[in-house]
Amino acid sequence: MKRFLGLMSLLVLASLLLASCGGASGSHLDTIKQNGVIKVGTSADYPPFEYIDESGNRVGFDIELMEEIARRLGVTVEWVDMPFDSLIAGVQEGKIDASISAFNYTEERDQVVDFSEPYYMGEDAFLVAESFTGMIAAPEDVASFKVGVQTGTTQDAWLTDSLVAEGLLPEENLFRYDRADQAALDLKNGRIDVMMADYIPAAALAEQIGGLKIAYQAVISSGPTNIVIPEGDAELKQAIDEILVELESEGFIEALGLKYFQ
Repeated sequence: MKRFLGLMSLLVLASLLLASCGGASGSHLDTIKQNGVIKVGTSADYPPFEYIDESGNRVGFDIELMEEIARRLGVTVEWVDMPFDSLIAGVQEGKIDASISAFNYTEERDQVVDFSEPYYMGEDAFLVAESFTGMIAAPEDVASFKVGVQTGTTQDAWLTDSLVAEGLLPEENLFRYDRADQAALDLKNGRIDVMMADYIPAAALAEQIGGLKIAYQAVISSGPTNIVIPEGDAELKQAIDEILVELESEGFIEALGLKYFQ
């Protein structure tokens, strides 16, 4: 699939091997393996990456990917469902060992946590009601509307920095939500005009909720999607990165994409 990255070149693989030779003891990874559990945070409101199905089960692309990573580490996943904007802090504070929740790399986030190698490349989208008659020919055009977004996302940062801070979008017309599905429901009910999100979850929400459509899609704030791990945790990062290489080469990640994104 075109959207999936060739995760690492031979140079990256070589750097991993060098890290394994020269790194300090990985007490965190050792503890995870000794306990047989890796505690992983997610915000299960973002289909098809992570969501709760009709039977009450936690499912999705990220969920299956992390379950397989854990299996290859020889442990099981203890899932911790948290608001998206609490996940980074959860990793920082040691409340969770890692987080997977359609995270995009940003320099700001990289100041406080580390990231795995990317496993997916995403786009952004503007979601509107099917009755929407406005025009969105460029991202900045949404400044004319009431816009909803999930708090703490790269979309939230783009809207804040590129539109609100520049005086294009009034602060009172930007509505932040703890959950993406809450924003989508408000969109359907006419409380907001536009919702900004990753393209794949936006399309999934449109199908799931009904009465919504994608008005515009492009790479605006999104990009490589990564697993979040504690800052400086080289051994856990190396272990996860090596498994991601295996999963990419075996076609596991592409198969997940075909399952959830087609």
